[in-house]
Amino acid sequence: MSRGAKRQDRSFESPRDFRLSHQILCITGVNFSRKSIIGYVELHLLPLRSNVNRIKINSKQCRIYRACINEVWEASFLYSDPTLAVCQNEAKQHDLNYFSACHYDAVSFVDPDKGNGELNIKIPQDAMYLVNEQKMLRVSIEFSLERPSGGMHFVVPEMEGSMAERGAHMFTYGIENACRLWFPCIDSYSEPCTWKLEFTVDAAMIAVSCGDLIETVYTPDMKKKTFHYVLNLPTSAANIALAVGPFEVLVDPYMPEVTHFCLPKLMPLLEHTTEYLHQAFDFLEESLGTRYPFSYYKQVFVDEAFVDAAAYMSVTIFNTNLLHSSRIIDQTFLTRRLMAQALAEQFFGCFINPETWSDAWLTKGISKYLTGLLLKKTFGVNEYRYHINRELTDLCNYEQEIGGVVLHTDPIQLPGVKEIIGTGNPTVDEVNTGNNLYFPNKHPHTISWKYMEMREIKAHLVMRLIELKIGQDLILQVFNKLLSLATQAATQKFLYDTWSNMLISTLGFLKLLSTVSGKDLNAFLDQWLCRGGIVQFQGSFHFNRKRNVVELELRQDPGRTGIARYVGPLQVTIQELDGSFTHTLQVEDNLTKGEITCHSKSRRHKKKKIPLINGEEVDMDLSAMDADSPVLWIRVDTEMTLLRQVIFQQPDYQWQYQLRYERDIVAQIEAIQNLENFASQPSVGTLTETIENDQCFYRVRMTAAHSLTKIANGLVASYSGHTAMIAIFKRLFGAYSCPDIVRQNKFSNFQSYFLQKTIPVALAKIRNAHGLCPKESLAFLVELIKYNDNNRNKFSDNYYRAALIDALTGTVTPAVAMVSTSTESLTPETKQVLEEVTRCLNLEKLLPCYHHTVTVACLKAIRTLQKNGHLPSDPTLFQTYAQYGHFMEIRLAALEALVDYVKVETNADILSWLLDIVEQDPVPTVRHTVL
Repeated sequence: MSRGAKRQDRSFESPRDFRLSHQILCITGVNFSRKSIIGYVELHLLPLRSNVNRIKINSKQCRIYRACINEVWEASFLYSDPTLAVCQNEAKQHDLNYFSACHYDAVSFVDPDKGNGELNIKIPQDAMYLVNEQKMLRVSIEFSLERPSGGMHFVVPEMEGSMAERGAHMFTYGIENACRLWFPCIDSYSEPCTWKLEFTVDAAMIAVSCGDLIETVYTPDMKKKTFHYVLNLPTSAANIALAVGPFEVLVDPYMPEVTHFCLPKLMPLLEHTTEYLHQAFDFLEESLGTRYPFSYYKQVFVDEAFVDAAAYMSVTIFNTNLLHSSRIIDQTFLTRRLMAQALAEQFFGCFINPETWSDAWLTKGISKYLTGLLLKKTFGVNEYRYHINRELTDLCNYEQEIGGVVLHTDPIQLPGVKEIIGTGNPTVDEVNTGNNLYFPNKHPHTISWKYMEMREIKAHLVMRLIELKIGQDLILQVFNKLLSLATQAATQKFLYDTWSNMLISTLGFLKLLSTVSGKDLNAFLDQWLCRGGIVQFQGSFHFNRKRNVVELELRQDPGRTGIARYVGPLQVTIQELDGSFTHTLQVEDNLTKGEITCHSKSRRHKKKKIPLINGEEVDMDLSAMDADSPVLWIRVDTEMTLLRQVIFQQPDYQWQYQLRYERDIVAQIEAIQNLENFASQPSVGTLTETIENDQCFYRVRMTAAHSLTKIANGLVASYSGHTAMIAIFKRLFGAYSCPDIVRQNKFSNFQSYFLQKTIPVALAKIRNAHGLCPKESLAFLVELIKYNDNNRNKFSDNYYRAALIDALTGTVTPAVAMVSTSTESLTPETKQVLEEVTRCLNLEKLLPCYHHTVTVACLKAIRTLQKNGHLPSDPTLFQTYAQYGHFMEIRLAALEALVDYVKVETNADILSWLLDIVEQDPVPTVRHTVL
């Protein structure tokens, strides 16, 4: 590739009048008592134009004391943060749309990608000759920050002892471009530079930050020490982080360049949690064909983290609640996924940055795609496909409810296309995005939290679609090329556009895709990048016996919210008696009709094994199917090559065949969900067989258990669903000598463990003809709790016990009349539930379990009893558990109950109390979650 092509055929254009080459960040003091920091920054700026007399810097919350040019000239400055004045004055309008518009205008006014900033520094006249000669300026800014409301969080436990003995610590956090909240900077991904970082802390503390630790220098009195970090590889301010605390240090036994940090007394948990990381390193380096881009990698686990994982240059800040021992099952899957995601973001997100906010989908999508490949290797193909299907379902539901999710919000000139396409707002005939998108999506500070989450999911799915188009080897080759160009650029000295290859743009990525693959993806990417909405197909078929043809009909309805119109090829797979055959239909209109000739003839009395798509041949009982038809089942877009929702109609026996014999777990889940519409004994038999089949993927079996509950409720007059479900549980988990007695817990088979948690919850939802939970179900659940024995199990049963409490909660039905405050008037069933919940809640105070999962389940159970009229609706208990000092998950569960209480009871006092939490609670996550 030529040097011109390396920069993606476009010269880098900075929206600012200066280019940043280097920045020094020095924190000279950290005060935990006052929750404050003090320090200074020095920015090395190269003027791009003459006669520019102002420098605009981003800074929020900070108190600015002094600005100086080249340590010679004092500079006057003006600080203005228009976001603080949003809707503060009297206005005629008091609605969300007005606030959103005002907020977007305020954010744009200080947007660094538009050359703006909160801090406006005037260059002294004596220093203007440096600007006119385009010589480097060194701008020094002294600042302090006290009791920040965002960007930096101090955790100071109220107890005796020094700050280190109390485990006091602090760390930085925030969404994209939020570093301005704790130090002055040019807060844009498009402004990478080299860094020098200095942090002075108490001698008992450790300062963990980005880059290479060069030295640690003590003061003469040995009371403080300064950590000196250097970043020779350029990165943006958004990738700078800091954590200070009395951390315990663990050098990874497999990779000495990796260091882990945790709070005191958590070292055993840290050792077990991080033992997986070296496998993620090996996989990513092998897949990308390049080394990890930085010299060192650090993982810091802190308390009260805003998000579970936040990746910065060579360091990731994790929530300490992710730590777990070898006895914990459920948390292991989540923690490993987050650690893999954070490591992938070191390559794309920290080393390679997006050029603009519209390009941020690339780094998110690529890092999630790489994480998906790692999860496929770690947990298997079935888990990976389940994860993809779940993300696709979540995206489809969101877009139909709220509106289209647009990845690239700015117009873009695609390669080989003369016209500029993609306005960020699709036309009405393409997709109706609806009016539910209250917040502008063109800036990270105005976008809604849920939209951001869906945007990242869509970015991942689109990256996977690209893989399906060009192949995994070629897309990994594209990633390798991007990393190679960035690595080459990072080693060069600073010039105007030297480091531009460390920024990734949508246009450059598409050109590289086209060059590597030789395929034209313009129309494909235009649909999924620049336009919102998913595709929805509603299909049905009729078999023509005379012609041996399947007459297929597919409908689209692009006029509805979040539904886009699709034109292009679509694969349809038909499982016939003689095998599975894939056909391609060309979709050109809202109504597509196709005639597909079958390869098989009907077999009325012939016995022969049926070949499946994976080459396996199986015996099938064909008595249920149409004797004249060779079609066993039909699937549309089996490989999920589109962002789509398929609603297909076929007889119940075909769904049953699909569930029994199709080996793709997505097809099995699809069959289970459709069988819920066919409440019949054959459906019950098929689902029961699936639940008891230990060769079936555990998530399919769990889904089948919940669907069996729904079918049982539909057959309440002729089918005793609870008896059958109890029998299934006893057959699977009963003692070998006496199945009526549940055997001791042994969770070594994880698939059985997850199913053992699910069946009681599904059982609890079964109702009798009167709409009540059968007494036998409640008695069985109480026995499970009473006789639960975990003495010889090497794994913890805390999640299992919490699931049993959730099952008890599921048995609760609305009371006929509101009871008095006395428990004597409770029904025997309700009294039994209340006694068990109370016993478990009190036991938790003496013997708390991991993450207090049982306490959380008990709080939800008590609120359910209140909502259904069995207990007086009293918020006092939840207010107690919602106080600061309780474990985070307990607080959030109690606050969720209080929010529900306000919705039901419309209590103004509790609403005011919750709003006080939003304003004053010391934990940012709690404030955000309640709101």
